[in-house]
Amino acid sequence: MTHRLFPLLAGVAIMWSVAGQSPSAAKARRDLQGIWSIGTATPFERPAELAGKPYFTEEEAAEFEKQTAISRDADRRGASPDADLRSAYNNGWYDWGSKVVKTRRTSIIIDPADGRVPPLTPKAQEAYRAAAQRRLQPPAGPEDIGLAERCLVFPTAGPPMLPYAYNNNYGIVQSPGYVMISIEMVHDVRMIPIDGRPHLDSAIRQWLGDSRGRWEGNTLVVDTTNFNGKTRFGFLYNGLTDENYHLTERFTRTDPDTILYQFTVDDPTVYVRPFTGELTMSRIPGPLYEYACHEGNYAMTGMLGGARAQEKKAASGKP
Repeated sequence: MTHRLFPLLAGVAIMWSVAGQSPSAAKARRDLQGIWSIGTATPFERPAELAGKPYFTEEEAAEFEKQTAISRDADRRGASPDADLRSAYNNGWYDWGSKVVKTRRTSIIIDPADGRVPPLTPKAQEAYRAAAQRRLQPPAGPEDIGLAERCLVFPTAGPPMLPYAYNNNYGIVQSPGYVMISIEMVHDVRMIPIDGRPHLDSAIRQWLGDSRGRWEGNTLVVDTTNFNGKTRFGFLYNGLTDENYHLTERFTRTDPDTILYQFTVDDPTVYVRPFTGELTMSRIPGPLYEYACHEGNYAMTGMLGGARAQEKKAASGKP
């Protein structure tokens, strides 16, 4: 695939290497521009075997990275050619991220202290069961197929922005009054005003919500509301949301090649309490690549065609 040009970065970015020459160190710290990866070996929730352990030692992190790489590859290599085929791709085709986050946390979730997402509310549990049941039925039309399969919104785009097996890259550009985040996965773009304007009217709902940013010291705080209730965040974790979803993100430049990214999910009709996650974004040379989803999206025609074939077979009365 051809890579996407990122010309706005050139001439706009204030490079960290000249930060010492800047009249304001704070201004340099507020420079988030560049291309960043959130790929990591750190799990979204803390594994049971790491219960009570919020951080790795350096040696433990190295061993965890080694075992995670082995596991991710082995999970996709079957004992026979047929089993291997059913297991999809091996790590040669993926770009998970081989290292744990730079803080060496044992999970992306940091609050609650157990590193686990809080339970769903009874109402959300019912909605989750109903959605799972619908997925077992042949799709009547494209609206019954997931957003990612329809190339609309991928769960890792969020917000919050969470890692997956590939396309973990984000481009950030700043200009007077705005911060732009270009998302490599499904090529979404978030335009975040930082000029103090209010949120959109609550009747206006958007796929990625309505974001407003402000600086608190050297941290960019982004408040997002007005979600349409149709999206989920994460992919390895199936994060439910509804119209009451409220997200707060914090971006802090901690060194020339690192942004500390924190997010807090507050959706009282879905989760019994808010929860917070944290990961590190690492500078990469780029470029961002074009995510040409629709051009090769044979899954849609395959799934819909298969559903119609099942209906035709059932109507014929033949076994």
